[in-house]
Amino acid sequence: MNPVAVQHRKARLVVVGNGMAGIRAVEELLKMAPELYEITIFGDEPHPNYNRILLTPVLAGEMALEETILNPLGWYAEHGITLHTGSRVTAIDRVKRQVLTEDGCSAPYDRLLLAIGAAAAIAPIPGNHLPGVFSYRDMSDVEELTRSSELGGEAVVIGGGLLGLEVAHGLRARGMGVTVVHRRAWPLDKQLDARGGALLQKAMEDRGVRFLLDKESAEILGDTHVTGLRFTDDSEISADVLVMTIGIKPRIAIAQAAGLQCETGILVNDTLQTYDPRIYAVGECVQHRGQTYGLVAPLFEQAKVAANHLAEYGRMRYQGSVTSTKLKVTGIELFSAGDFMGGEGFEEVTLLDGNQGIYKKVILQDNKVVGGLLYGDTSIGPWLFQLMRDGTDVSAFRDNIVFGETHLGNSGHAGENQASRLADGAEICGCNGVAKGSIVRAIREQGLFTLEEVRKCTKASASCGSCTGLVEQLLASTLGGFYDSSPKKKALCGCTDFTHQEIRDAIIQQKLLSVRQTFARLGWRHPGGCATCRPAVNYYVRTAWPAEGLDDAQSRSINERAHANIQKDGTYSVIPRIYGGVTSPAELKRIAEVAERHNVPMVKFTGGQRLDLLGVKKEDLPQIWAELGMPSGHAYGKALRTVKSCVGTEFCRFGVQDSTHLAIELEKGLERMWAPHKVKLAVSGCPRNCSESTIKDFGIIGVDSGWELYVGGNGGMKVRAAELLCKVKTHDEVLEMAKAFLQMYREDAQYLERTAPWVERVGLDHIKAIVVMDVASRQQLAARLDFALSQEKDPWAEAVSGCLNIHAAPLRRIPA
Repeated sequence: MNPVAVQHRKARLVVVGNGMAGIRAVEELLKMAPELYEITIFGDEPHPNYNRILLTPVLAGEMALEETILNPLGWYAEHGITLHTGSRVTAIDRVKRQVLTEDGCSAPYDRLLLAIGAAAAIAPIPGNHLPGVFSYRDMSDVEELTRSSELGGEAVVIGGGLLGLEVAHGLRARGMGVTVVHRRAWPLDKQLDARGGALLQKAMEDRGVRFLLDKESAEILGDTHVTGLRFTDDSEISADVLVMTIGIKPRIAIAQAAGLQCETGILVNDTLQTYDPRIYAVGECVQHRGQTYGLVAPLFEQAKVAANHLAEYGRMRYQGSVTSTKLKVTGIELFSAGDFMGGEGFEEVTLLDGNQGIYKKVILQDNKVVGGLLYGDTSIGPWLFQLMRDGTDVSAFRDNIVFGETHLGNSGHAGENQASRLADGAEICGCNGVAKGSIVRAIREQGLFTLEEVRKCTKASASCGSCTGLVEQLLASTLGGFYDSSPKKKALCGCTDFTHQEIRDAIIQQKLLSVRQTFARLGWRHPGGCATCRPAVNYYVRTAWPAEGLDDAQSRSINERAHANIQKDGTYSVIPRIYGGVTSPAELKRIAEVAERHNVPMVKFTGGQRLDLLGVKKEDLPQIWAELGMPSGHAYGKALRTVKSCVGTEFCRFGVQDSTHLAIELEKGLERMWAPHKVKLAVSGCPRNCSESTIKDFGIIGVDSGWELYVGGNGGMKVRAAELLCKVKTHDEVLEMAKAFLQMYREDAQYLERTAPWVERVGLDHIKAIVVMDVASRQQLAARLDFALSQEKDPWAEAVSGCLNIHAAPLRRIPA
């Protein structure tokens, strides 16, 4: 017989588990040996392979299930894969080499890959069986929680880890009241230190999520449905929905029943083989060198090694993973890796900017990075992670390490070349384990020109999206002039396809007078919106219709609802308005008496020359404001904060203009002005610029001939020098220019866009043409701002009316 004529049967590979780890192993195998196996896949869920990382955006109403699908049904057919969805494997017969399913099917194998994942851990407390008690692991959990959230009410999430905060964000976006219960002193205690935890807690509270910390759950209350939760200290909280996110347990039951060696997980060696050499295992069900992993990147590393051996290459070894963490909550940037706590024997390099919400911490040992924590700005995360993995000696740039590679003297401006300078092995997309070299090769070899093409081909940036900027930088550096970097249409959020400007136009053209009316008229995907769109649309409505628009308090942040700045310990700060930083002995005495009477822990001068009373309890706020008798300084809002000034000609021998009185005039003229973001002004009486006018949103500098006006400045982490708008001679001209510029910014900028990026986006010449050159337009803008301000009331005037006592002074009013 001719040997060539013999038809060899393909080896049979059965994969138990249709999730991210198992299918990534199949994808890698198909790249290496596409014809080697006849592949059969069993999945418990009725869906094809989807991105489990995106459960939270689906729960929050920001994405649909269809948008999370990684491998559609057509992909399985294209590769000749037999897929059984909704089919649970219940047993492995190692003698006959076959798997058996719950519905009586069987499938023989030559090689078996177990990727059965993990189950949610359920707290062993009474009541955990009640209807209304949920876990949070897969799409069915999301669908059940979505249905429950439609009834509204209160949700309690047990567990302040990654999953707990993500589900809290999702349920809050669905309109439920949400409280996170955590047994530790701060949320995400395994990924953050106390300082980072406080910043994260504040950010979540600003989104309407409440916290109960240092609480141990004792019993779930209810007879036929959950009604609440009791703690070990006998305190209680009511609940219509309760979600447990206290961890995961590897699924090992069928492996144990088949006689495979298991401990916490299914034991595997460095080739991802179990104690049966025909059976491999990857993912959350695996225990390797004593470790189990629940993050995606290690699971993908395992998948690549397992595929290498299934393809009979036999060259790779899995030696464990160095992991990093990112939070998948819209608008919150968080990264941690390695030993970020430090302690004795370690060095700690930190940077904290509380006003900007930025915290960076790098832990060093023997001049090498062993851990890092980034909150608020995670742009240096991939570089830091690579330094840690490579064991790089950082002694040459230790002092500047928290500023990133762009501050080491050999980089481009503003980090534009950050990705191109990374090594080919540097991980760009932690969610999908994609390195820089893989992305660059795909761009070159497969002719990729857009972000969407890179996402489809490599999966980089296709999950949480936090690496999108780095991927775009690689596109730009690889394609050069062929890369189209022009701005693309970007929807406000996942609830709608409309952009910021399209929404603003619709609000004006259709006279939409509330957030709810806007959502209904423009066909919002989720009727309650989300934490991104609600405050933005509320601001756009109020700006377009200052007299008629409904101000939706629930669409504002916790600070703006409470009219005070919440602090990390749950207390508030009180900053009364002190015009131009000028006060009086009587006013100072009154502030001192109020602080003394209420045992205020700290009284501090702020950077804007104001007095801050820190550590005030929420219930004391109305009484304190009543006793102060001063208007609010709006230090908590997206609003005018302060107008900083020097003493000018009144006392300073260098002063050439009266900066003090101009600052007071400006602050009185702009008081209570809401804006897309916080706004700061400054007036300096001479070019020595003691008030730092050139890093303010609107800065004024006195010169011999009058005033120079500067716009678009910014301090903080991302310093931007203000640009000269024009020169004027009188106080009245300064006031009119300021009002026109700020009203143009109010009407044109996107919500949460500071003046600095707005000026860069629209261009200073465009602003000059309208504000400086066109007198009629300038006057109209100033008049519109005056009208809007006339509709605003002192936020504490009514609140304190019932709190006045013998100590209270009358509220100070702005002269007409």
